[in-house]
Amino acid sequence: MKQKNLSEAAAMENPPDVIRKTLAYNDEAMLCYFELKKGAQIPLHNHRASQIGYLVSGHARFIAEKPEDEFEVKAGDSYVLDPYVKHGTTALEDSVYIEVFTPSRDEYKDF
Repeated sequence: MKQKNLSEAAAMENPPDVIRKTLAYNDEAMLCYFELKKGAQIPLHNHRASQIGYLVSGHARFIAEKPEDEFEVKAGDSYVLDPYVKHGTTALEDSVYIEVFTPSRDEYKDF
């Protein structure tokens, strides 16, 4: 078993104004914490992992290749992004996200 406290997790900033902290994970699933400052953007990208998220605070817009797949989330909202679907996000306010990736994303591993 592994455990990691949010206050002890390394903060990675990439892109600018986007802070990620990788929390607990194994090969099958990964829990991450994100802070985005108002106006911060994560550009369109995709990955092999399913992405399930919860917006703890703030307001954000998810962008997609197809405009009909775009949506906004506010504090208390949850969402699912399927594997390989191109997506990105823009923080409309300072925002905090908790996200689970299945399987884990190798590029986020830092335990």
